[in-house]
Amino acid sequence: MPPLEKTIIIDEMQSRWFLVLILLSTSAAQAGIVDNVRIALMQNNFSAAEAQLNSYRSQRGVDAEYLEAYSWLGRAAFDAGQYDQAAAFAKETKALALEQLKQRPLDAEPHLPIALGAALEVQSQVLAAREQRTQAVALLQAALRTYGNTSIHDRLQKNLNLLSFQGKLAPALKEDQFLGTDLPSLKGSPVLLFFWAHWCADCKAEAPIITQLRSEFAAQGLKVVGPTRFYGYTAQIEHASPSDELRYIDAVRHRFYSGLLDMPVPINTHNFEVYGASTTPTLVLLDRAGKVALYHPGALPYDQLKSEIEKVVAR
Repeated sequence: MPPLEKTIIIDEMQSRWFLVLILLSTSAAQAGIVDNVRIALMQNNFSAAEAQLNSYRSQRGVDAEYLEAYSWLGRAAFDAGQYDQAAAFAKETKALALEQLKQRPLDAEPHLPIALGAALEVQSQVLAAREQRTQAVALLQAALRTYGNTSIHDRLQKNLNLLSFQGKLAPALKEDQFLGTDLPSLKGSPVLLFFWAHWCADCKAEAPIITQLRSEFAAQGLKVVGPTRFYGYTAQIEHASPSDELRYIDAVRHRFYSGLLDMPVPINTHNFEVYGASTTPTLVLLDRAGKVALYHPGALPYDQLKSEIEKVVAR
């Protein structure tokens, strides 16, 4: 289960902002080091975050949970435009993570891959922000060669796609199983790929926007495809079989995606890997030639997504 959704599940309608409110209302005694550091950084208090980390390290040393918490310093510094500081935090996170990897595999527990993935992500983002895109791509390609068979594959691929996907032919989609209608061709018409997950609140919030835009641009031939994948659990079953999860996905589809029930829904992990859809939703807009015109991890508001679609259908 993804780390944020692992924290809070309330009727499958958990959201990023709800998590923020919970974190901010949780006492330091109740929260773990990762949550405490995130609370401090949400309040733009780097000194408090570093004090939390120093206290934890003096008591428990550098373990994988410490590293996940520490990795948030790099992410927060990058978001604040402090690129030198972000690069320093990411470099230190990566160095400490590599020390941990001398003793255990990357995916032995969940904290270390999150930390290492974040470090590599921030390093590539800093390079791209400094207009060193070639170096950023090389860094991510090297990381994929090393960690391509681990849980951080999709995260690395997502960041690589952000730098290099636009203007390239979109990879073909596989549909080992599917719901809705059959897959259309990815060439000949504009296509919006809407990568979603049954646990994803942001996906459910994006659905009415996509439903409206599909209706508005139907005359220009816009098609919508909604790839998803199995995660091995549902809201009711911790270890769900594929058949149980398929029924659950279909139930979520009918409850939250009623305007998109005829949308083709290929169900395949491979699609998420090649498109680097470690964030849900991920929105990928293809032009009539089947080339990527927009690659966006995360939700988009109506006006922004409409503007991107208008550019594609006008070509």
